[in-house]
Amino acid sequence: MRNDLKQRTKSFALQIIGLVDSLPGGRTAEVIGRQLLRSGTSVGANYRAACRAKSAADFIAKMGIVEEEADECIYWMELLAEANILPLTRLQPLMTEADELVAITVSSIKTAKANRK
Repeated sequence: MRNDLKQRTKSFALQIIGLVDSLPGGRTAEVIGRQLLRSGTSVGANYRAACRAKSAADFIAKMGIVEEEADECIYWMELLAEANILPLTRLQPLMTEADELVAITVSSIKTAKANRK
């Protein structure tokens, strides 16, 4: 599962990069795009760090960052849609993927916490 999720989070980052590169010009799109790019590429980087965690507590902490970054991606994409920068139909597949990554991460954190006891 770890390698699958490593690939999935990398694929997510690459899709985010493509989305940000396709944003129209303008200050608002540029600022939101920069934030989305940071959080979207951070998901995979932090998941890889979690895979190298030194302890259960370290894993849980790093996975917490993965959860936060994936959720933040949803926020930035909601802003892109609600500010009419991109249509929701263009964003929905990536928003769904981010939501699934949040759910997987939350489940992993819960399992890690339960196994620590």
